[in-house]
Order: sequence, then structure tokens, then C-alpha cells
Amino acid sequence: MAYVITDACAKCGSCADACPLGIITEGDEKYVIDADQCVECGACADSCPLGAIEQA
Repeated sequence: MAYVITDACAKCGSCADACPLGIITEGDEKYVIDADQCVECGACADSCPLGAIEQA
């Protein structure tokens, strides 16, 4: 299951920097993961200081 960013996102960008595929982009209210391209490596979740990234 792909990872998703919850509403707890503070838009710090740490997840986008950590993603080895570069598939995390800044949305209007939070960052967004392209679920179709996510390989479930977990790098984004590990990098989030707020724990705002979960498996869908």
C-alpha cells in the first residue's frame, strides 16, 4: 500500500527531500505523494518529524 500524507502535515518539505523517486510534491495545504509511483520504501515516513505520513 502506498504512503499518504495526513492533515497533520506542516509543509516542512522533509518528505520531499527524502523521497528517492522525487514523487512528493507540494500541494495547497500539505505535501502529496503520487500513489501510482510510490514503491513503499518508507523513506518519507521515516523523515517526517510530525509522523504525518502513513500507509494507506
